Amino acid sequence: MQLLQSRKQLAAWRQGLAVPVHFVPTMGALHPGHQQLFRRAAEPVVGQRPAVLASVFVNPLQFGPAEDFERYPRDLAADAALAEAAGVTALFAPAVEEVYPDGVAALTAIHPPQGLQQVLCGRSRPGHFHGVATVVVRLLNLVRPNRLVMGEKDWQQLVILRKVVADLGLPVWVQGCATVREPNGLAWSSRNRYLSPAELEQATALPGALAAAAQACRAGRPRAETLVGEVRASLQAAGLVVDYVELVAAQSLKPLAVVSGVALLAAAVHCGPSRLIDHTVLMSRSPIVAIDGPAGAGKSTVTRAFAQRLGLIYLDTGAMYRALTWWVQQQGVDPADAAAVAPLLEGLDLQLSSGAGGEQQVTINGHDVTEAIRSPGVTAQVSVVAAHGCVREALTRQQQAMGERGGLVAEGRDIGTAVFPDAELKVFLTATTAERARRRALDLGQRGFAVPPLAELEAQIAERDHLDSSREVAPLLQAQDAVELITDGMAIEAVIEALVQMFRDRVPEEAWPNPV
Repeated sequence: MQLLQSRKQLAAWRQGLAVPVHFVPTMGALHPGHQQLFRRAAEPVVGQRPAVLASVFVNPLQFGPAEDFERYPRDLAADAALAEAAGVTALFAPAVEEVYPDGVAALTAIHPPQGLQQVLCGRSRPGHFHGVATVVVRLLNLVRPNRLVMGEKDWQQLVILRKVVADLGLPVWVQGCATVREPNGLAWSSRNRYLSPAELEQATALPGALAAAAQACRAGRPRAETLVGEVRASLQAAGLVVDYVELVAAQSLKPLAVVSGVALLAAAVHCGPSRLIDHTVLMSRSPIVAIDGPAGAGKSTVTRAFAQRLGLIYLDTGAMYRALTWWVQQQGVDPADAAAVAPLLEGLDLQLSSGAGGEQQVTINGHDVTEAIRSPGVTAQVSVVAAHGCVREALTRQQQAMGERGGLVAEGRDIGTAVFPDAELKVFLTATTAERARRRALDLGQRGFAVPPLAELEAQIAERDHLDSSREVAPLLQAQDAVELITDGMAIEAVIEALVQMFRDRVPEEAWPNPV
C-alpha cells in the first residue's frame, strides 16, 4: 500500500491508473467498520477490480467550537496497518494545509439544502454538514473517483452527500454500506473508544431500544408517537441523555406520523464523553421495483438477472399478457373483440414459476406456454389483447395481489403508472427503434423463427409503440418519478449494475441486504 501525504503525490498516483478508483474518506481512528467499507470498495464491478483509495483527514470544518477536534484520536501508523490489511491500494493522509492551502477562511464552502441539514444531527451540530460537504467535494475533485463508498450509520450524511453530488453533477456514484456492529450490538464508531467498560455496556441500550421498536412496528404498531415514545423511555431508563428520537422519511428526512415507504427511526444520545448516533430502517412492506419500457428494450433479460442479484422475486407481467393472448388464439376468439375475450378471464389459472435452472416457466390453464408465447404470432397480437379494459383490470388485480408483501421486481408497460404506483424504484428502460429491431432479429434467429428484414422489424416495433402509447386503458407512459435508462451500447451486465445502483440509492442495505 502506498502512503500519499501531498496533493502532488496523489495526482501522480491517480494519473498512472487504468482501472476504476473507489474512494473511502475517513477521519482515521480506523476500526472494523472501516475495514468492511474497504473490503466492499475492493469488490469487482462488471468484472473489473478497482483500485481502493482511503483517506485519513480530521476535518476542522465539521467540528463545532465545543467539540472534540483537538482530542480526536490520531494514530496514522495504526490506521495504515489496518487499511493495508483490508486491501487498500493507497492511503491519502494529508495535513490541513494540503487540503486547504489558502486556509479555511478563504474557502468556497458547500451549503447543502436547509431541509436536509437542519434536522436530526444538524439541530445540535450547526455548521457540521457544511463542513462535511465542503471537504468531501474538495476530496472528490482531488481524487476523481468512480465511486464514493460510505457507511449507512451516518445516514443523514449519506443523504446529504448524495444530494450534493447530484446537484453539482459530479461523475461519481455514492455507495452506502450497511452499518457494522460490535458483538454487543453497538454500531462501530471511532468515538466508542472514549467510553469506559461500564459506559460501553450502558450504550448498548441504544441499539437495543431501536431493535425493540422495529419489532413493535412489525407487530402492527407503526405510529411515530408510539415508536418514538418507547425508544425515548428505554434510553432514559438506561441513564442516557437523549438528544433526539425521530421517525422520518429515509430520503427527504421529513417527519412522519406513521411508517410509510422507507422510514428511518433515528436517535442520538450522550453517553459519558461521547455522542452516539444510530437508527433502524422501517418499511410497511418489502421493496418493489417497477421497470417499464417499450417492447424489445431488453427488460425481461436484465430484470430477471437484476432480481436474482438482489434476491427479489421476478414478476414478468409481459409474459402474463402473452400467455393470455396465446389462450385467446387457441380458443379461436377474435383478439380485438373485448366482449368475446372477457369470458375467458373467468377462472383463469395463470402461473409464473421458476424452473430447476432458475429460468421462468409460464403456464395457463394447465398448459406450459413458456416457449409458445415468444412466437411472432403472439407478439403481433399481444398489444391488441392488452388494450382491453377487462384484461388490464383482471391482470392488474392479480399482479397487485402478488405484490402485497413486496420483495419483487416487475416489468411491463404500465407497472410504475398503474400496477405499483408506490414502488420504491421506477425505471423506464428503453432503446432506439433500430437497436430494438437488431435485438429482435437476433432473438428470432436463436429461437428458430424466420427473421424478417430489419426495416420490416423496425416498422413493426414502431407500430407497436404507437399502439401501446395511444391505447385508452393504461397506455405506455414514463411515470413522472421514473428514471429513464437508455441501453443502446450497454452490455447486459452494465445495465444490471446501473439498476443495482439505482436501487441502492433508494433502499438501504440494512433494509434489504444483498443475498449471501
